[in-house]
Amino acid sequence: MAMKDKNIWILILFVLSGIVVGGLLGELASHVEFLSWLSYGQEFGFTSPIELDLSVIKLTFGLIFKINIASIIGIVLAIFIYKKV
Repeated sequence: MAMKDKNIWILILFVLSGIVVGGLLGELASHVEFLSWLSYGQEFGFTSPIELDLSVIKLTFGLIFKINIASIIGIVLAIFIYKKV
C-alpha cells in the first residue's frame, strides 16, 4: 500500500491554526472559574521593540509568544487531525 505524500505546509497551517484557536479559547476560558486552568501559560519575546532608523524609513520589530495550556492542546489536536487526513 502506497503512503500518501503529505505536504509540510498543510501541517504548518494546521499547527498555526491550533495555536491561534487554542490561545483564543484559553483567553476566553480565563473568565470561567472551572476552566481557568486552560489560560495558564507563559509569555516570552522582546519586552521592548527593536527600532531600525534609516533616516528615510524607520522600522520597528517586535515579537512576543504567548503560550497557554489551551494552545498546547490545540497543537496536539492539529497534529492528530493532520495524521488522520
